[in-house]
Amino acid sequence: MSRIGKKPIAIPQGVKVSLEKNKIKAVGPKGELEIDIPANVEIETDGKEITVNVAHPDKKNERALWGTISRLVANMLKGVCEGYEKSLELVGIGFKVAVAKDEVVLEIGYSHPLKFHLPKGIAASVEKNILTIKGIDKALVGNVAAAIRALRKPEPYKGKGIKYVGEVIRRKAGKAAKTTTA
Repeated sequence: MSRIGKKPIAIPQGVKVSLEKNKIKAVGPKGELEIDIPANVEIETDGKEITVNVAHPDKKNERALWGTISRLVANMLKGVCEGYEKSLELVGIGFKVAVAKDEVVLEIGYSHPLKFHLPKGIAASVEKNILTIKGIDKALVGNVAAAIRALRKPEPYKGKGIKYVGEVIRRKAGKAAKTTTA
């Protein structure tokens, strides 16, 4: 049985939740999000908390949906209330980043600067060599951060590249210099 799906989800203050036939919509101070709900998942609310149930809890695929939909709803509520952010660090000599309107311009060791277009609902800010991606949709923030990181993954010898703040890069030893004997 899904233990995550059984737990009720508290609705934060300032967030309004509306249920339709197969959608749940949340409106909060940061914005609004909605999720499509599969037909065999039932969502109920009493104004203070949301409960998620499935029609047949003994079926494996429905139990999987139970926990997944429960966490998606919880992430949606947190997103419209607080928002999400991911920070990326540029490590390397001459690596620079700048934000212009809805574009991130990266100079990361190639012969030309790379321009990354930010999707709607995502904002970026730069402080020194740290790029912060912000938004209300957890999945979209994570996908944008991963796409930017994929432009220049950190390499294991010198650690140059784009990495998440706090990420530990496993370093490899370089070639050992041989000494000549006379």
